[in-house]
Amino acid sequence: MKGKELHGRLPLVPPNVGASPAAPSDPRRDRPRGKHGGKKEDAPKTRREVSAGGIVFKVGKKGIVFGMIVDSYGKRAFPKGHVRRGETLAEAAAREVCEELGVCELRLIKRLGTNDIWFRDRFVHKGYLIHKYIHYYLFQAKPHARIAVGKAPKKGERVRAAAWVPMDQVLERSSYENMEPIVHRAIRSIQKDQQANVV
Repeated sequence: MKGKELHGRLPLVPPNVGASPAAPSDPRRDRPRGKHGGKKEDAPKTRREVSAGGIVFKVGKKGIVFGMIVDSYGKRAFPKGHVRRGETLAEAAAREVCEELGVCELRLIKRLGTNDIWFRDRFVHKGYLIHKYIHYYLFQAKPHARIAVGKAPKKGERVRAAAWVPMDQVLERSSYENMEPIVHRAIRSIQKDQQANVV
């Protein structure tokens, strides 16, 4: 499969590229109003964040498998995290895969798209309403790659577990509905290259 080895810097992808054309629901608009129609004084503090994540697969004796984690909320998901100063989105995605799965020899295949979400932070900025843009990339790992989850931090977000999941089960096991379009694109890309005998 064609791709780029992550030895050099990769071009930065603007945060709004690949985002869903439909505007996300803003929970701030649904806050109850006061007795006289005005907004309540205890409006939640908000933050805008940019993260990057990786959908990583490998081709082995048992076919194509994807690396999945169990996140801080006990949900089955994919590696992701904040973009550090000076990183491109793709570099951040590769680093998160390395940190959360222990799989560090990666080949960048393509950009998969962006998820635009709102949630209440329970770990780092407790109580804040977070508006997060998560940019996902497809990576291929070496056939012999093994998952090795590091020691979980005492505070903050952590990976509870991780495993390789067969391609025909990955959509079923994914806990987040908004990941379906991203995972579908990954699977279609792999299958297309399989048919062309590139993988």
